[in-house]
Amino acid sequence: MKIGTQNQAFFPEDIKEKFRYLQEAGFDGFEIDGKLLVDHLDEVKEAMAETGVPVTTACGGYNGWIGDFIEERRENGLAEMRQILEALQQVGGKGIVVPAAWGMFTYRLPPMQSPRSQAGDRKAVTKSLLYLDKAAEETGTTIFLEPLNRYQDHMINTLADARSYIEENQLKNVKIIADFYHMNIEEDEISEALHENRDLIGHIHLADNHRYQPGSGSIDFKKHFDRLKQDGYEGFLTIECRVRGNDPEAEYKRALAFLKESLR
Repeated sequence: MKIGTQNQAFFPEDIKEKFRYLQEAGFDGFEIDGKLLVDHLDEVKEAMAETGVPVTTACGGYNGWIGDFIEERRENGLAEMRQILEALQQVGGKGIVVPAAWGMFTYRLPPMQSPRSQAGDRKAVTKSLLYLDKAAEETGTTIFLEPLNRYQDHMINTLADARSYIEENQLKNVKIIADFYHMNIEEDEISEALHENRDLIGHIHLADNHRYQPGSGSIDFKKHFDRLKQDGYEGFLTIECRVRGNDPEAEYKRALAFLKESLR
């Protein structure tokens, strides 16, 4: 297993300098914003060639969710996701991370009455995934379907929820991304859920129980990494977290060292 990262505020803004920074810091890959990749594709290619740091996946960079309440916005989002998949194909990226939605609605906070039925939710998400499954096949990429916690999304909250869409629709190019932070809220036990869905887990996001940097909270990363090893997971572990502390850059590098030690 290798460790990747999303962008952080203290990373250099210049793309080539950003990739040099990742190389020097010891990251194995970069999960890039999809719009940044599409808009600066040639520069990203040059940065990858110079540093050897690969673009592993894309996350974000599109406007519209696969389960969006607004049909026009859902369709626009899908078109942008396809563009991102085409750009990923050019740089050898694995695929794109997509939740059903983020921050659109939750049953856990007012008004607690969704503007669409659960059957309507499932119809919209299914329609989107069928489209993206085909787009991923055509570009040689993968859709990483991400369950979010109940306070951020109302449609797909557990790995089992994501699995049901894949199995019911016989999706060949859709896998599950397991996010430790969301799993800490939604799953009965992280290692058990990882094991039960080992055949469909294709990507992993890392943050501690409070969404801050790994090693600063209560999640037993070594235990879960050992489970992944036993189950033969060979994909990326990508840090997706906020950072707190007097020196965020130093704290982030400390988190990377903590994760590498936990992998031993």
